[in-house]
Amino acid sequence: MRLFEAVIEANHRAVAGDQSAGVHPAEFENELPVVALTCIDERLNPLVPEVLGIPEEQFIWVRNAGNIITGPLSSTMRSLTVACAVKGAKEIAIIGHTDCLMGKTTTMQLLERFKNLGVERHLLPENVNEFFGMFASERQNVIKACDIVRHSPLIGAKVPVHGLMLDIESGRVEWVVNGYQTFQTVPDKFPPALKKAGQALDAFEELGKFTMGEMKFPETKIGEVVSTVHDWLAKAEGMVGEKKPEPTAAQHVADLAAKHWLRPEDEPKPPPSPPNIPIPPPIRMKMGFRKAKK
Repeated sequence: MRLFEAVIEANHRAVAGDQSAGVHPAEFENELPVVALTCIDERLNPLVPEVLGIPEEQFIWVRNAGNIITGPLSSTMRSLTVACAVKGAKEIAIIGHTDCLMGKTTTMQLLERFKNLGVERHLLPENVNEFFGMFASERQNVIKACDIVRHSPLIGAKVPVHGLMLDIESGRVEWVVNGYQTFQTVPDKFPPALKKAGQALDAFEELGKFTMGEMKFPETKIGEVVSTVHDWLAKAEGMVGEKKPEPTAAQHVADLAAKHWLRPEDEPKPPPSPPNIPIPPPIRMKMGFRKAKK
């Protein structure tokens, strides 16, 4: 049995009236401490972490309004990351609760309350819902937060991310997202292009281990090759679509003379112009009219 499996079992037994129910921290030394994100609701103060059965010294408590995570690189993600990297948290729990005021407050009500505090609408972010993380379902809010944490590049793929719902009246905890099941199927965080590039580098590394015998290769620096190819491409691009004018007869003769060292008298002479043929005068027809006989 793993840590949160024992937590859920002990919680359900305790809610049912079992006075002996509890978690034995010594059995889960490799999974402690844990970091949990909860709401700022003051009703949670006497409940967490007691309802989980985790000792306070093994419980890192992060709180914000509505236990909301707005993005994989948000300030809340920064706190969860530091808890894992610096404080040594082994597992993460996003804990929502019933009757959350953030889920019951509409956008218009929030704007009105800000106005009562002297904060006008034009001073607030354009997208109020997105900035404050407004939600209508506490359960869906927990699921969304777990998904953001699970896919954040700041959290290692082997860190379980759990989602819990706490009944504010009874103290019963529901396991909404089982981090032990989801962390094993996390998709690759690297895009296909980077993955292929990594495979190519691995192939080059294996090639480097291969002994080439006495074969010699020119010791050309990578920068020199890139520079040469760049120059060649620049010239090629300049030639594409550029049509050179046809050389004149004089240019052609000059090129031949430069190539074969022709003497002036050996240079080919242009063909003589045809003689001017005089155009004969136009033939005029004499028109005669006979007089009619009387």
